[in-house]
Amino acid sequence: MTKKEELLVVKSKVKEFARRVGKDVRFPDDAVEALDKKVRELIQQAIKAAKAYGKKTVRGDAI
Repeated sequence: MTKKEELLVVKSKVKEFARRVGKDVRFPDDAVEALDKKVRELIQQAIKAAKAYGKKTVRGDAI
């Protein structure tokens, strides 16, 4: 991820969720960036799947 790209995930929400669900487990910035990378990959895969079926809308079953 380049410095100019904004995160697609909300850092504070990810960290809050990790603390709540993981019983005070920390989720540092590098982990948030790795999660963001995975989200981007999932979106790209879903777009590719939608296009393969001639669709212009990504549906939940494409993810």
